[in-house]
Amino acid sequence: MDIFSLLKSLADATRLELLKLLLTRDLCVGALAYQLKISEAAVSQHLQQLRKVGLVKGEKRGYWTHYFVEKNKLLELARALEEMAALRPSPELGCIRHGERKLNKQKEEIKMCASKCQRPERLKGKPEECSPEQIKKCHGSKKEHPCVGKKGKK
Repeated sequence: MDIFSLLKSLADATRLELLKLLLTRDLCVGALAYQLKISEAAVSQHLQQLRKVGLVKGEKRGYWTHYFVEKNKLLELARALEEMAALRPSPELGCIRHGERKLNKQKEEIKMCASKCQRPERLKGKPEECSPEQIKKCHGSKKEHPCVGKKGKK
């Protein structure tokens, strides 16, 4: 499932309203246009986007096509978002101090920053507000905070 395409298709307010309507009952383009107070052509364009990502399907009923939501696709998206929300911070992915490089079995970990805070959770405020004790905890025996430039700016 391409989560980006699904979220992009739902990022439009009209498409989101259209999807909400279709979750209540199957509707044709004319009924959707009337409910949303937009043209049938506009509804068709929005439905095309939702069909392209598999969120909506149409079924021919007499002269008209009635559209409905593919709830399984919507549930897949919900599960993917739940999994994303359940991710926890990883200590291995933190910044590495300038000059330090940790070897990881077969590859060298990429140096992510020169001398930024190694333990930002230990800070009580902005880098320029750090006490000497905080600087020592975060950066070792530095006299000045390396995250702050000469004029007190990051």
